[in-house]
Amino acid sequence: MTKIFRTDRFITLKHFNNMCLAIPGKIKSIEIQYNGLVRMANVVFGGITKQASLEMLPDAQIGDYVLVHVGVAISKIDEEEAEKTFTYLKEIGEIDELIEHTQTDRDGGNCSI
Repeated sequence: MTKIFRTDRFITLKHFNNMCLAIPGKIKSIEIQYNGLVRMANVVFGGITKQASLEMLPDAQIGDYVLVHVGVAISKIDEEEAEKTFTYLKEIGEIDELIEHTQTDRDGGNCSI
């Protein structure tokens, strides 16, 4: 059974106990890695900082809010939408697990969006 939860720019598909989602964060710093080939950002999710690739968002800058899916920033969003989404995630008690999954599902999790 699949449940779909949606706000304007946030989609979560829940397949039994597996999740596939993008969560909002704020870019705190940007660095160039791998001899100038990859732009990586330190993105803050409710006080927790994780790295995310900016390859899909070449115009992303420090201070922008982005949706991150499996370690990749996939779109920019405004601050109000980011805060609404983050508040919702806190209310449903999913925030810690979801932040962890922004990094750990890269190795072939069950995401197929």
